[in-house]
Amino acid sequence: MTARIFKPTKNAMQSGLKKCKRWEFEYNPEQARDIDPLMGWTGSGDMNSQIRLSFDTKAEAVAYAERNNIDYIVQEPHVRKRRLKNYADVFAFRP
Repeated sequence: MTARIFKPTKNAMQSGLKKCKRWEFEYNPEQARDIDPLMGWTGSGDMNSQIRLSFDTKAEAVAYAERNNIDYIVQEPHVRKRRLKNYADVFAFRP
């Protein structure tokens, strides 16, 4: 049973970073999802895939995993470069 500790990325439909500041802890799936032949729904017997915990810091998430003897993988977040844009840059002359 391996867990993944990560910081979620920003949704494409949101402009702010509201739900991106906390660290998430979720289990990797142990078995593949299967399709129900009658209804077409996807499902799995893996109950750990429903567990998702959030922590304020990465250290808290790692401490939780070590305290409960859970193997974990930490995925560091991709840091986005911010480009400052001014309205005057649209009309600036740059040869």
